[in-house]
Amino acid sequence: MPQSDLEHLKHHACEVVRKVGAFIRQEADNVQPHHVEEKHRSGLVSYVDRTAEQMLVERLGTLLPEAGFFTEEEMVSRAPNADLCWIIDPLDGTTNYLHGLPYYSVSVALRSGDELMLGMVYDVAHDELFCAVRNGGAWCNGRPIRVSTRAPLSSALVVTGFPYHDLSRLDPWITVLRSLLAQVRAVRRLGSAALDLAYVACGRFDIFYEYGLNAWDVAGGALLVHEAGGRVSDFQGGSGFLYGGELLACNALLFEPTLQLVSEAFHP
Repeated sequence: MPQSDLEHLKHHACEVVRKVGAFIRQEADNVQPHHVEEKHRSGLVSYVDRTAEQMLVERLGTLLPEAGFFTEEEMVSRAPNADLCWIIDPLDGTTNYLHGLPYYSVSVALRSGDELMLGMVYDVAHDELFCAVRNGGAWCNGRPIRVSTRAPLSSALVVTGFPYHDLSRLDPWITVLRSLLAQVRAVRRLGSAALDLAYVACGRFDIFYEYGLNAWDVAGGALLVHEAGGRVSDFQGGSGFLYGGELLACNALLFEPTLQLVSEAFHP
């Protein structure tokens, strides 16, 4: 897809994401306990997630009729293996949202073949829309963003996620956490991987690592970090982060030392 077409698509896709975010924000005080279902012990879903996903699919489908969809709530089955595919998490951080914690996001990405072409993460509670175009940079509310230049590790602010859904590799995760706690400035866990990555892209966080992730958790944010000058990989330094469940994202100065920590722990 030509760069000019991508820029045009980005503009209209961002409008869609903002409108969906407005719906999510509007419904924040209306969700009642009987509206909420448990997908599993640490995963909740409500009509807000499902309606937001339906809105995204309908409106993005109009923008790019030939594209498939790969979505968290699986409300549609439309050629998820198509060459062009939207990867969508309509509400990343549902538990935060339902508990009134203002840290949740809408995440949308467009994949063409093996490459991410567009990435958008909308911080709904703070009305910050992060967007990126492959080879075109990254922005927040129209302003260019860059990853931080903090180094060494002792100056880094790290964000991660707890592996609720897969405890099989808890030991190496704790090994990495223990090592980071002894070396970095601080570690945070906030509950929306997509938004964590957007915050790495704009320099608020310096390092993100997590395993047990899905493509819809990371697709939008991974492109943001890349286009903002950061490094993104799986835990072996490869490019299998989108569907491989492991993701490390850092500013360029901290990437190699952090990769060494996670690689030695998870893939000795």
